[in-house]
Amino acid sequence: MTGEEFAQLLNDLTRSAESGDGARFARHFTEDAVYYDYIYGAHRGRADIAHMLQDLFHRDAADYRWEMFDPVCDGEKGYAWSLSSFTSKIPRFEGRRVVIDGISRFVLRDGLIAEYRESVNGGVAMVQLGVEPERMAKVFRRWTGWLNERPETQDYLARPRGERAKSENR
Repeated sequence: MTGEEFAQLLNDLTRSAESGDGARFARHFTEDAVYYDYIYGAHRGRADIAHMLQDLFHRDAADYRWEMFDPVCDGEKGYAWSLSSFTSKIPRFEGRRVVIDGISRFVLRDGLIAEYRESVNGGVAMVQLGVEPERMAKVFRRWTGWLNERPETQDYLARPRGERAKSENR
């Protein structure tokens, strides 16, 4: 995949996400793709990815916007910086507007997304929503667990300081 093709994929992906059409969004992913969302967790396969977008995210958020900037791609992996915003539909936070930035990592296969991961500061979103500090701490503990349980994290922690991963292309 060229850089131009990757940029077009991201444009189509984010427009699909904004539309709320789960099937349209899921068509950007391989049949066996995994989407790691920082709020809703891991979703596997097109049907589950469509469900996440349509039945979870758009259930909880309105006025969704998502734009990707500065995409880079080596043909197999891609990265982009993003801004996204939404208005909460969750009753205790209803009407509160949230804007966040993040970095997205894509593993690509046959012109589609095989794996998606994002890195955002969810605390920024929670402050904008007015989430109580005790609830934030609970969520941060869950995110910490997800990070520490990842095989990549386990491999990293198992290596002695100064020893780098065998593959520099990770």
